[in-house]
Amino acid sequence: MGPLNKLVIPPFCFEVQTNIPLVLENLSNIYGQQFKKTNQLTDFIVRAERSGGIRRFIKPQARFFSDQQEPFQPLRLQQAYAMLEWGMNWCVATHEMQYVIIHSAVLAKDNKAILFPAPPGSGKSTLTAYLAFNGWRLLSDEMALIIPRTKTVQPFVRPICLKNRSINLAKEWFPNAVFSSVATDTHKGDVIHLSPPLESWQAANIPAEVVGVVFPHYTPAKVLDIYQLNQTQSFMQLAENAFNYGVIGNEGFETLTAIIEQVPGFEIFYNNVNEVAKFLEQELL
Repeated sequence: MGPLNKLVIPPFCFEVQTNIPLVLENLSNIYGQQFKKTNQLTDFIVRAERSGGIRRFIKPQARFFSDQQEPFQPLRLQQAYAMLEWGMNWCVATHEMQYVIIHSAVLAKDNKAILFPAPPGSGKSTLTAYLAFNGWRLLSDEMALIIPRTKTVQPFVRPICLKNRSINLAKEWFPNAVFSSVATDTHKGDVIHLSPPLESWQAANIPAEVVGVVFPHYTPAKVLDIYQLNQTQSFMQLAENAFNYGVIGNEGFETLTAIIEQVPGFEIFYNNVNEVAKFLEQELL
């Protein structure tokens, strides 16, 4: 068998099978040299395919498979690329036990990393995009991969998922950046994926050390309110955002404890990303 189409995204390699041109176009556009034909060992086999039968002609749909599992209901065909991205997140969150995985953005300067755990609607990805294109290195938009019992984060560089009003804002901020097609009317609203700067891709094998944990909340009426959390508050919020904390047992508890005991935690309310950047650089780096 010859080389197969794969996404090489350290620390994982995805074999990608698809018969949907829109998916192939977006993969090539967003990932560049990370999407290539290679014989590298595969961690996950994923498939995005057009639904068969009468659905080929009436409201065509796309389906996502991981091996033989189909974790999602079929979506509209124009949402196929977004579904593939969500599916790769599902693969790692469901099956990976080598790392403690936190639902969090991770950005770094001088290999000093800050975690941004946050639920949907917090403005996390908009903040992530701003920082990534203003001197910070993106390690992840969605998943912090923590080496157990350490403060070390393994990069998992992927595109930044932006929703609704953030789409036009990002296009205004970064007119020369690389964007995917828009998936409209998803369960998250309109969704687009933004490829991070070249520097983030090039540093995809360079880990960073956590120096702070920031729980962001976008609030239009507040410029910047900052609250330092005690260790119990930080631990509880971090644990709530951990995907596999309950599965890996003591390793998960000891890893989160090691982080919280050694680095400060903050909850911030903001409406100005530039003010957040100033706070991070002056107080945490």
